[in-house]
Amino acid sequence: MSPDERRAIEWDCARLVALYANLNDAAHWADLAALYAEDGIMTRPSAPDIEIRGHTAILAAFRARPPRLTRHVCSNVVIDVEDADHARGTSAMVLYTGTTPPAVGWFHDRFIRTTAGWRFSERRGTMTFSP
Repeated sequence: MSPDERRAIEWDCARLVALYANLNDAAHWADLAALYAEDGIMTRPSAPDIEIRGHTAILAAFRARPPRLTRHVCSNVVIDVEDADHARGTSAMVLYTGTTPPAVGWFHDRFIRTTAGWRFSERRGTMTFSP
């Protein structure tokens, strides 16, 4: 793999991390669930031991949330390319709700290239500081 191909994968996966935060804050649940591979796995930072698997379950989990205004800020994004179709990454997350102190945590991601482009095969959240 060339350095340019590696950088393109890193960019595509880092963009997925940012897009996830923006879609989450906009409550665009169907678009958010579509960022996962068909059999993708999600764990919320507030419930890291509960796996939610597949588009249908992930979409249902987001739709079950009570409405709220949020702003997710992701930083310290590091993507490690494993091969042409797989990568992993970490990112720091701060969640602002305006009603409680910010929550701080991490996402540990695994990415896979699909026919639709790069998607999360796993997105596991953990909390560092909770309000």
